[in-house]
Amino acid sequence: MVLFRQKVARVVLAFVIMATVLASSPAVFADMTTTLTPSTAADADIVDPVATEIVPQNDTLPWWAWPIILFAVTFILGILAVMAGIGGGVLFVPIVSGFFPFHFDFVRGAGLFVALCGPLAAGSTLLRKGMADLKLALPIALITSIGAICGALAGLSLPTHIVQLLLGTAILGVVVVMLIAKKSEFPEVKKACALSTALKISGIYHEESSSEYIDWKIHRTAPALCVFVMVGFAAGMFGMGAGWANVPVLNLMMGVPLKVAVSTSHFLLSITDTSAAWIYFNRGAVMPIIVVPAVIGSMLGSRVGVKILAKTHPSSIRYIVIAMLLLAGLRAIAQGFGI
Repeated sequence: MVLFRQKVARVVLAFVIMATVLASSPAVFADMTTTLTPSTAADADIVDPVATEIVPQNDTLPWWAWPIILFAVTFILGILAVMAGIGGGVLFVPIVSGFFPFHFDFVRGAGLFVALCGPLAAGSTLLRKGMADLKLALPIALITSIGAICGALAGLSLPTHIVQLLLGTAILGVVVVMLIAKKSEFPEVKKACALSTALKISGIYHEESSSEYIDWKIHRTAPALCVFVMVGFAAGMFGMGAGWANVPVLNLMMGVPLKVAVSTSHFLLSITDTSAAWIYFNRGAVMPIIVVPAVIGSMLGSRVGVKILAKTHPSSIRYIVIAMLLLAGLRAIAQGFGI
């Protein structure tokens, strides 16, 4: 009974927060413009606007309709993301940018916060349980954070249609990775590479399913770090996190056991996405009217998805997500070409 009351209280609090944001925002959606455009020439040297509109001025829906629709959509995306085993930002950015009238910069800014929800909640717990490895995570976090900051700056500087073309191409790449990548629960690493030995990256974790202690080490550290630079750059530029790439690189390329790779990836996201999110926040590309319903919907959906996951075969959900990403990727490319 106590747990039920706590869950009800959390849901009520989430709706109160969203209602508060909606109630404070009619002026924003009535005018359909932001204050990002500098008012004077002197301001133009300081403020670098990322966009001048949240949604098009010819939109016929009332100002409060789109946040409510966004909440419903992100609730469904949160369920699918958990069941497909991918980050929420991977689904959020291409689908919302392709089928909602929000400016692309605001969608990417919100996407980073959506991608941050799970990792921020789970990162400390995974470290405490010994599933995420700090020695493995820190050098990768440094590399990916630098890449994410550079990617965020590049993404906000490039024309929107160019970024949409690149996003569509990246999403199609994610589809290919999801189709061909095969995860190995316990990769075989015959000998640790020199760099990982110098950095003392190795460990032991307890596998509860077999009650065994697994001794692991890694290889190909140098080329993997180069790949993580590109992963961080993509995460910052497109605002969709990097969970879709972290696990394959850690598991298949470096030889990290699957559970350690997944756990360390969660911890990495809490650092990488935060680095990129500050760039979007500083440039004014984070709008509460978009972020709050998206984050709340994603979090509530993920909680439902965890419960449904036990009763549903993951492979069927995986192919549904692949179809959605394929459609969203083609839609992003079409928008990039002005179609």
